[in-house]
Amino acid sequence: MRNLKFGFAISTPRSINLDTADDRMLKELKAAVPSFKRCMNCGACSATCSARQFTDYNIRRIHSLFRQQQYQDLEKELQKCMLCGKCTLVCPRGVNLRSMIMNMRKILTDSKRKNNE
Repeated sequence: MRNLKFGFAISTPRSINLDTADDRMLKELKAAVPSFKRCMNCGACSATCSARQFTDYNIRRIHSLFRQQQYQDLEKELQKCMLCGKCTLVCPRGVNLRSMIMNMRKILTDSKRKNNE
Protein backbone atom coordinates (compact mmCIF):
# COMPACT_ATOMS: atom_id res chain seq x y z
CA MET A 1 0.00 0.00 0.00
CA ARG A 2 1.36 3.41 -0.95
CA ASN A 3 1.63 6.30 1.46
CA LEU A 4 -1.00 8.69 0.12
CA LYS A 5 -1.06 12.33 1.12
CA PHE A 6 -4.42 14.05 1.16
CA GLY A 7 -3.26 17.62 1.77
CA PHE A 8 -3.49 17.54 5.55
CA ALA A 9 -1.69 15.89 8.41
CA ILE A 10 -2.63 14.96 11.91
CA SER A 11 -0.85 17.30 14.25
CA THR A 12 1.07 16.01 17.22
CA PRO A 13 -0.22 17.03 20.64
CA ARG A 14 1.35 20.15 22.11
CA SER A 15 1.10 19.47 25.78
CA ILE A 16 3.27 21.57 28.07
CA ASN A 17 4.28 20.44 31.51
CA LEU A 18 4.65 23.76 33.31
CA ASP A 19 5.88 21.99 36.45
CA THR A 20 9.09 20.93 34.69
CA ALA A 21 9.44 23.90 32.32
CA ASP A 22 12.36 26.31 32.62
CA ASP A 23 10.82 29.64 33.64
CA ARG A 24 13.99 31.76 33.88
CA MET A 25 13.03 33.99 30.93
CA LEU A 26 9.53 34.51 32.34
CA LYS A 27 10.97 35.51 35.73
CA GLU A 28 13.39 37.86 33.98
CA LEU A 29 10.49 39.55 32.15
CA LYS A 30 8.46 39.87 35.35
CA ALA A 31 11.44 41.52 37.06
CA ALA A 32 12.00 43.94 34.16
CA VAL A 33 8.29 44.78 33.68
CA PRO A 34 6.42 44.27 36.98
CA SER A 35 3.13 45.37 35.40
CA PHE A 36 3.27 42.23 33.20
CA LYS A 37 1.72 40.30 36.12
CA ARG A 38 -1.40 42.49 36.06
CA CYS A 39 -2.48 41.49 32.55
CA MET A 40 -5.85 39.73 32.46
CA ASN A 41 -5.86 39.09 28.68
CA CYS A 42 -8.86 41.34 28.04
CA GLY A 43 -7.77 42.07 24.44
CA ALA A 44 -7.99 45.86 24.52
CA CYS A 45 -4.37 46.03 23.37
CA SER A 46 -5.01 43.81 20.35
CA ALA A 47 -8.16 45.75 19.43
CA THR A 48 -6.28 49.06 19.10
CA CYS A 49 -3.02 47.72 17.65
CA SER A 50 -1.86 49.53 14.49
CA ALA A 51 0.26 46.57 13.38
CA ARG A 52 -2.77 44.29 13.57
CA GLN A 53 -4.44 46.30 10.79
CA PHE A 54 -1.72 45.15 8.39
CA THR A 55 -0.60 41.76 9.77
CA ASP A 56 -1.84 38.91 11.93
CA TYR A 57 0.00 40.37 14.93
CA ASN A 58 -1.77 39.77 18.24
CA ILE A 59 -0.30 41.07 21.51
CA ARG A 60 -2.61 38.90 23.54
CA ARG A 61 -1.38 35.73 21.80
CA ILE A 62 2.25 36.80 22.25
CA HIS A 63 1.66 37.43 25.94
CA SER A 64 0.13 33.96 26.33
CA LEU A 65 2.88 32.23 24.34
CA PHE A 66 5.58 33.87 26.44
CA ARG A 67 3.78 32.99 29.66
CA GLN A 68 3.48 29.36 28.48
CA GLN A 69 7.18 29.38 27.49
CA GLN A 70 6.50 28.65 23.83
CA TYR A 71 9.32 30.73 22.39
CA GLN A 72 9.40 29.11 18.95
CA ASP A 73 8.88 31.77 16.23
CA LEU A 74 8.04 34.34 18.91
CA GLU A 75 10.99 36.57 18.03
CA LYS A 76 9.68 36.93 14.46
CA GLU A 77 6.21 37.84 15.76
CA LEU A 78 7.62 40.46 18.11
CA GLN A 79 9.33 42.23 15.20
CA LYS A 80 5.89 43.06 13.76
CA CYS A 81 5.25 45.49 16.63
CA MET A 82 5.77 49.13 15.62
CA LEU A 83 6.20 50.25 19.27
CA CYS A 84 3.65 53.02 18.78
CA GLY A 85 2.34 52.66 22.35
CA LYS A 86 -1.41 52.67 21.59
CA CYS A 87 -1.78 49.38 23.45
CA THR A 88 -0.27 50.86 26.60
CA LEU A 89 -2.66 53.82 26.47
CA VAL A 90 -5.81 51.66 26.36
CA CYS A 91 -4.77 48.96 28.85
CA PRO A 92 -7.29 49.01 31.74
CA ARG A 93 -4.76 47.42 34.11
CA GLY A 94 -1.89 49.80 33.28
CA VAL A 95 0.41 47.17 31.80
CA ASN A 96 3.41 48.79 30.14
CA LEU A 97 3.07 46.78 26.93
CA ARG A 98 5.64 48.75 25.00
CA SER A 99 8.27 47.97 27.62
CA MET A 100 7.05 44.38 27.72
CA ILE A 101 7.57 43.94 23.97
CA MET A 102 11.04 45.53 24.07
CA ASN A 103 12.08 43.36 27.01
CA MET A 104 10.71 40.20 25.38
CA ARG A 105 12.81 40.98 22.31
CA LYS A 106 15.89 41.55 24.46
CA ILE A 107 15.36 38.39 26.54
CA LEU A 108 14.85 36.20 23.49
CA THR A 109 17.89 37.69 21.73
CA ASP A 110 20.07 37.24 24.82
CA SER A 111 18.86 33.67 25.23
CA LYS A 112 19.61 32.87 21.59
CA ARG A 113 23.07 34.43 21.95
CA LYS A 114 23.82 32.36 25.09
CA ASN A 115 22.71 29.15 23.34
CA ASN A 116 25.02 29.87 20.39
CA GLU A 117 28.08 30.37 22.63
